Amino acid sequence: MRALDATLHPRDGVAVFNRVYLAVTETVDRYVDTGAFADPHAAITLDVRFAQRYLKAVEAVAGERVPPACWRPLFQFRRHPGVRPLQFALAGINAHIGHDLALAVVDTCRTLDCAPAELEDEFDAVGDLLVSLEERIREDLMPGPDLLQIADPLTHLLGAWSLERARDATWTAARALWALRGLPDVAEEFTDRLDTAVGFAGRMLLTPLPQPSCLP
Repeated sequence: MRALDATLHPRDGVAVFNRVYLAVTETVDRYVDTGAFADPHAAITLDVRFAQRYLKAVEAVAGERVPPACWRPLFQFRRHPGVRPLQFALAGINAHIGHDLALAVVDTCRTLDCAPAELEDEFDAVGDLLVSLEERIREDLMPGPDLLQIADPLTHLLGAWSLERARDATWTAARALWALRGLPDVAEEFTDRLDTAVGFAGRMLLTPLPQPSCLP
């Protein structure tokens, strides 16, 4: 992620999300080092499987292949002048939490030969960390109060999405995918529909908006 950051223009939408995710990953590493996770091996495995999903999407685009539907809006709108940095950050979080995390839980369960219930503590700890970081991200990337008016569409757009609700839905999706592991056709259809739905939400988050100075 550091190497990727060095190659991207700072205002590139993917660069905005990448910086956010790098901060998350570094914080998870510090939590592991301080013993904050009851099972550090499980936490590290989940973190690695989680990150791999994002990096594979980046690699797909770099190789001129089609990334998962959840990631397509971010890559399609990454240079759009009407999309603000906070939108890019949350669209990436939406893709990564809403789709990738559910699959990463299943990947981790297969790697560690365990059921999702055995990862719930690690999942909750990572989720709590993400929620706390989301608050900081909003503070860092939200326009100042002198620019952000109540009429600014950004206030309404961002109020329609919640990381906590996304996290809860992801845990349900992960459990469902694990229960469907003996039905590969059904599991694949479920995964495709999840991917599409999360991509649709990401497209809404990236709705181009007028700049605050252009508002009445």
